[in-house]
Amino acid sequence: MSNIAIIARRELGGYFRTPSGYLIAAATLLVQGLLFNTRALGSGAKLSAQVLVDFLRDSSGTTTVAAVLLTMRLFAEERQSGTLVLLFTSPVREVEIVLGKFVSAFVVLALLVLASVYLPALIFVNGKVSLGHIASGYFGLLMVGAATLSLGVLGSALARTQIMAGVLAAVFIFVLFLCWALSRVVDPPLGTVIAHFSLYEQHFFPSMRGLLQLSDVVYYASVTYFALLASTRVIQSQRWQ
Repeated sequence: MSNIAIIARRELGGYFRTPSGYLIAAATLLVQGLLFNTRALGSGAKLSAQVLVDFLRDSSGTTTVAAVLLTMRLFAEERQSGTLVLLFTSPVREVEIVLGKFVSAFVVLALLVLASVYLPALIFVNGKVSLGHIASGYFGLLMVGAATLSLGVLGSALARTQIMAGVLAAVFIFVLFLCWALSRVVDPPLGTVIAHFSLYEQHFFPSMRGLLQLSDVVYYASVTYFALLASTRVIQSQRWQ
């Protein structure tokens, strides 16, 4: 078994052997259910496709919050408890440490995202939507989840406490979130360039509407890659201090 798999398995045990993982999952699914009934379905008549779009839009928010909560503990908790020293003295490369922790958080988040699929399935009771639309939307949620998880890993690598890790991750995500609003008030071509950094409107909204684009996949893969690369560099600098 590779070092990445060993670390990922160790971290997965941390999620499933403690109440934190179950509490995050329960809270996320509860909020998604409430939002689906109060906002997506609403009180008036809606097209089935619009119900799905509204559900996916709200789910991108709950997925982001869950990602931040799942990654707060990855490095910050070990730093607080003193076990990070043991990890640093083991014969494991920094990139393997970062990837192992990221993979474990992504597995948990993916299970959490897929566990909510019963909600859009309820649309079929009184309406009809394309299965391709649902698949595109959920693939978009997983891409958003991967990107926000990587930013959460970076925040946890930088912070000394879990609270500070969550704050840093929220700041990173909020900056990318604001890019869309900023692009609306900046003249092109600069405004167009800034819009491409938007975490949601520019790249998630097309998949939310059933359109999966290669440029969006490249964007989320790039955010994930560079955030994990930065996390690796941070861990390298801390390891040899």
